[in-house]
Amino acid sequence: MEGNITKKIINIIKGVVVSIIFTLIALFIFSIILTYTNISEQFISPVIIVTTAISIFIGSSIGNLKVEKNGLINGAMIGGIYLITLYLISSIINGNFNLSMQSIIIIISGMICGMFGGIIGVNSKRV
Repeated sequence: MEGNITKKIINIIKGVVVSIIFTLIALFIFSIILTYTNISEQFISPVIIVTTAISIFIGSSIGNLKVEKNGLINGAMIGGIYLITLYLISSIINGNFNLSMQSIIIIISGMICGMFGGIIGVNSKRV
């Protein structure tokens, strides 16, 4: 029983780490594109939202590959931990701990993508 909980925690941490790494890579690529092209800065918020959602989806799918059930819950946990980490880091950097409408949209889309990714991760080995 205790080993099973440890495996779940490791898989959740693995999913969060994969999500963060994918986010960093994707946003680095976008920053290069933004720097060297004439793309308007109005695309920054939508790109951040989409990148976050995709990152959570991928991390949740990978984090749930070795899980046999509860992909929905594990995916939501991966999304939640990722978003809490992201929120704390950005709040510390900005010195502002307020939730905006963009933050709420990111949280909702992140949790939903985490749930879908968790379902896909759990069921992918059965295909």
